[in-house]
Amino acid sequence: MVFALTSSFSFHLTSTPPSPSPRPMSSSVPSNNVTAPAFWSYRALLPLRSSCGLYIYNTFPTSATSTCFVVNHSGANPATVFDITVVKPSAFVEYGLGCLEQLADSGDHSARSVRNNLRVMVAGGDGTVGWVLGCLGELYVQNRGPVPPVAVIPLGTGNDLSRSFGWGGSFPFSWKAAAKRSLYKAILGTVSCLDSWHIVVSMPEEGEEQELDLPHSLRHLGECTFYDDGTAEGELAETVCCFDGVFYNYFSIGMDAQVAYGFHQLRDEKPFLASGPLSNKLIYAGYTCKQGWFFTQCISDPELRGLTNIIRLSIKKMDSSEWEHIPVPSSVRAIVALNLHNYASGRNPWGNLKPEYLEKKGFVEAQSDDGLLEIFGLKQGWHASLVMVELISAKHIAQAAAIRLEIKGGQWRDAYMQMDGEPWKQPLSTEYSTFVDIKRVPYPSMIISGADR
Repeated sequence: MVFALTSSFSFHLTSTPPSPSPRPMSSSVPSNNVTAPAFWSYRALLPLRSSCGLYIYNTFPTSATSTCFVVNHSGANPATVFDITVVKPSAFVEYGLGCLEQLADSGDHSARSVRNNLRVMVAGGDGTVGWVLGCLGELYVQNRGPVPPVAVIPLGTGNDLSRSFGWGGSFPFSWKAAAKRSLYKAILGTVSCLDSWHIVVSMPEEGEEQELDLPHSLRHLGECTFYDDGTAEGELAETVCCFDGVFYNYFSIGMDAQVAYGFHQLRDEKPFLASGPLSNKLIYAGYTCKQGWFFTQCISDPELRGLTNIIRLSIKKMDSSEWEHIPVPSSVRAIVALNLHNYASGRNPWGNLKPEYLEKKGFVEAQSDDGLLEIFGLKQGWHASLVMVELISAKHIAQAAAIRLEIKGGQWRDAYMQMDGEPWKQPLSTEYSTFVDIKRVPYPSMIISGADR
């Protein structure tokens, strides 16, 4: 059984689905039932006709159940099932799984089987996949296992998470047949582990937080305490406010995030211009030129060539509790901390490094579940272009199990950041430092391999 949440994509695998009588709900359901929206019903959670318009019956093994989330603005078709901006993945975790768990606790074996074998399919870009993975990760915190693994239908621009686990970089035009194949893979595919990374941004509380337009993958924590363990170089504010989130592919700061921010602003203002992956990439290319990335060498002010807002970059290596200061090359205009092999639509900027080079630099071969982030820099646009076509590798900076960035306003009062394709503009104080801390989440995310069948 599959049901979907979407704003722009739907599957109809049977044109005239049968309408069997729904199984009656157990009378032994506890009285403290979860208060859920109307669409969360036991009937929708059974292998019957879903109220969402997506139909899977006995085509797949009865022990496997799948759920699909889809987001708008990702180049998908206009057909509608549920809008993920209205029916959020957190509602599915709280209400959908909550209903199943209550029924299972009351002795309903079918509900327990569905809950234990549930798999989730996410249709969208990297940001959508990360959003769903983050909501499912709350099950670890709440001790509500098992956590459903996730499959991907790539509808975004880059689709790097999808590429990394064999789901491809785009969805075919013959989407009905491709949807059926993807659902088979989602149910029958093997499950792999993926590192996830917790990011906390601590900024001086000077009212700037009210100006922040954060992506949905980040959340405000309000006033918090920042513990300086001797790594801070600038002055610390007395009152600090924080926001945090989780990413799965990459975090970046600098010119690439500024280009992504410009693209997202245009997409929100004029969504008809960003109607699909091809148009999205053309707009990205236009913003890259507009921001002057290709003309860095012609700029007379050398300070504009580097990330001068970064006061200090510190890392912790694997099995080390000590921070190590890492110099930021003056030629670098973007710093990326990468978890996967894919970045910017399937490129591998870290490169396939030879064993002797790895040994010389003190690196290890990069894996998606090794507990390490690969930190590299991109220089001017021409350098980035050669990296993207994999003629050269990016500027290798470090491998790290934890990262701390200290940044401060100066000539530039804002810094552009992004994680998993979701950018934001970070206001900076000229008096006090802002800190970005990244560390590995202690539990893994589960991804279904799309390359098995």
